[in-house]
Order: sequence, then structure tokens, then C-alpha cells
Amino acid sequence: MQLLRANLTFAILFGFNVLVMVSCGTKREKIQPRVTAITESVYTSVTIQPDSLYQAYASVSGILDKNLKEEGDTVQKGMAIAQIINTVPKLNTENARLNLELAKKNYLGNDAVLKGLLERIEAAELQLYNDSLNFNRQRNLWEQNIGSQSQYDNKKLAYELSGNNVRTLRTSYDQTRNDLETKYKQAMNSYKNSANTTRDFAIESKINGTVYALYKNPGEIINTMEPVASVGSSKVFVVEMLVDEVDIVKIQLGQKALITLDAYPAVVFETWINKIYPKKDDRSQTFKIEAAFVTPPDKLYPGLSGEGNIIIQQKEDALVIPKEYLIGNNTVETENGEIEITIGLQNLQDVEVLSGINSSTYLLKPKE
Repeated sequence: MQLLRANLTFAILFGFNVLVMVSCGTKREKIQPRVTAITESVYTSVTIQPDSLYQAYASVSGILDKNLKEEGDTVQKGMAIAQIINTVPKLNTENARLNLELAKKNYLGNDAVLKGLLERIEAAELQLYNDSLNFNRQRNLWEQNIGSQSQYDNKKLAYELSGNNVRTLRTSYDQTRNDLETKYKQAMNSYKNSANTTRDFAIESKINGTVYALYKNPGEIINTMEPVASVGSSKVFVVEMLVDEVDIVKIQLGQKALITLDAYPAVVFETWINKIYPKKDDRSQTFKIEAAFVTPPDKLYPGLSGEGNIIIQQKEDALVIPKEYLIGNNTVETENGEIEITIGLQNLQDVEVLSGINSSTYLLKPKE
């Protein structure tokens, strides 16, 4: 693993060229620090995954009727990927649809019950109008002492009966309309509920993307605990990285990361950190982070792997020594004895010296 990480330090960017001298008396190597550029980075393993990748589960248990899409097919949001056998729910949905059509016809159709009631109301209102004229005419005559009491009473009774009839029909119309409207809404709700139940037997895509995996074959039992398919973005891919827990505190959004992929061994890709997952994986003792390509390759597949370094800090003119010349964490041996130094940036090979020695100081390589 140490050799693998050393290969990912991108020495082509930050090489260390030291002067080596051999003392004839002690036969010990010694060098002088060098002023050069240094980059502190964090090693990470890399896996390529489609953006918005998720596993599709069934809402109900049953037997898989058929896969409606093949692996590699593109799908739109809401499009069915697989179908579970649903004979009974489908029949219930059809019955609910028929009931809805009947309720709609009764409530809104041209031959609706309400239309007949409206026609009866119109006829009753005409009768009321006619009886009102006759009654008012007879009342005027009666006030002039013309006509008999029985004629007046008959006209008045006819007028009152016509008014009662109109009010009764209007009340009946309102009640019938409310009943039909309620039945129509109930039928609509029943149909929607049945349709949703039927949809539960279809595993639908939640995004516009590609079907990357199908886990079940027709005839197999489907339950709500096992995924049926894997769906993700067709064009946008993310770089998933695993960072050791000792390094996660150094990672920030927006940092640059240089990665290599096994599928493109001669290319270094530039990415930037856009997401940090806060939960540690207790098994691997790592944290997952995501990065986006600055310029992605023309072709990517889920699961492509590689390695990379996340750039933490960079300095152009730093006083640098190899880590192998350190004694402990912050001590070096000079021709005049051991000296404590202050450490700055560091990578897998080199470390920056902030104070304690200068570029003219000779350092002795520690004895093995």
C-alpha cells in the first residue's frame, strides 16, 4: 500500500532534488535543505458512480411478471421498469373506472338526472306564474265585490300549491345535485386509489436516467426488502472517494483533487470536492466524499476505480527536507548535534521546515 500511495504523489509536479555527500570518516549521507515548491495532499481511493444513483424497490410483494426495461436502457421519470403480477388490483381499477364514468355521466352528462329536474322546475315555475296572474286578477275582482268567495279561494289555493311545488322541486334538485356530486367525487377517489394500488405493482423510475442493473428475473418472488433495479444519471458521473478518518478534518468543499483511473492510466484528471458525508464507515474507518470532474473523459462506466490526492495546501518557495531525515516528529541531526525544528506542510516524501535550520545547514541521515 505504501508503494501504491507513493505512486500517487504526482512527483511529476513536486519532485525533490537533493545533494548527497558522503563523509569519509563516518560514511553517513548528508544533505542541505532545498527551497522548492511543496504540496500537502491526502491520499484517497476512487470509484466512479453515476450521479443520483439509487436502488429501486417494490412497494408490494408478489411475483415478477416481466422486466419492462433492459440493462443499459434509458428511462424517464415515472416510467415503469418492471411489472409485478396484479390481476386482482387491475380488475378493481377497471371496475372503479366504470363506476367513475357512470357517476360522471349522472352528474355532468346531457342525459343527467339533474336535467330532468330542471325541466320540471321550469314547468312548475310557468304554472306558478300562471296561477299568480289568475290569483291576482281574482283578488282585484274580489276587492271590487265581484265574483264569489269560492272562486277567490280556489285561485288562492292553486297559487299557493304552485309555489309549494316549485320550492319542493328546487329542494329536490339541490339534494339530488349534492348526492350526485358526492357520488362522483367518491367514485373519483375510489378510482385514484385503485389506480395508485395498481401503480404499486409497477416499479417506476424516480429520475430521468439509465437502468444500470436488474436484480430479478420473471417468475421470481419480489419483496419490499430487496432491490429490483439500479438507476442513475445517464450523463453525469461523480467521483466517490474514501478518506481515512485521520485526514477527514483536512478536507473542505471546493478543494482540488488530482486522480488517475485504471481505465485511463496515462491521464491525470482534475476534480473538485463538492460533498462531504458526515458519517464514518465503522468497518473501513473511512469517510466518503464526492468530487466532480472539471473535464470528464469521453466515456465513463459505473464502478471504474482509481486513486487520487486531494490538494490541502501548496507553497511555492518552501524550505524542504526529506521525511527520512526526521528523528521523531520534529528533530533533525546536524553536524553540530540534534536540533528541534518547526514543521509546516508535508506530503508522503517531504516536509517543510519553518524554523530551526536554513538552506546552508547540513543534515545527517539518521542511523538505521
